[in-house]
Amino acid sequence: MFAPWRIEYIKMEKSEGCIFCTLPEENDDEKNLILHRGKKAFVIMNNYPYNPGHVMVAPYRHVGKYEELEDEEIIEIHHLVSLMIRAIKRAMNPQGFNIGINLGRVAGAGIEDHVHIHIVPRWNGDTNFMPVLADVKVIPQALQETYKELKDEIEKIIS
Repeated sequence: MFAPWRIEYIKMEKSEGCIFCTLPEENDDEKNLILHRGKKAFVIMNNYPYNPGHVMVAPYRHVGKYEELEDEEIIEIHHLVSLMIRAIKRAMNPQGFNIGINLGRVAGAGIEDHVHIHIVPRWNGDTNFMPVLADVKVIPQALQETYKELKDEIEKIIS
């Protein structure tokens, strides 16, 4: 995926600490875009999305190597991936998904010391001329609106 709008993320001053550790501790889920909390893992929206609805699933425990995840973490992480696919389908009706884990900086990991899975909804035609000609990516919905839609769908699914 070509994402020149993410230069803002690349150039921003990185804060001390790990967002996957510090944001859940703040207990301000809406501000921090945390959509759902499990016992061992949680779902957070990407503040610099590749597409609308781009979320990440991460364990609470600070672990950088996939092979060091505990069985309970692996099971819950993948359960949350499934939950988010269902919620995103219901809220946004994508035609497909990119789901992946970037392990190591050379693999594209922006935060390489805390394992997390990206879930990126995809639509036919979501790659268009805007990024190529205008260096712009069109995200047609504000993050807070997407947050509310996905949060509502999660609640419907788990209740």
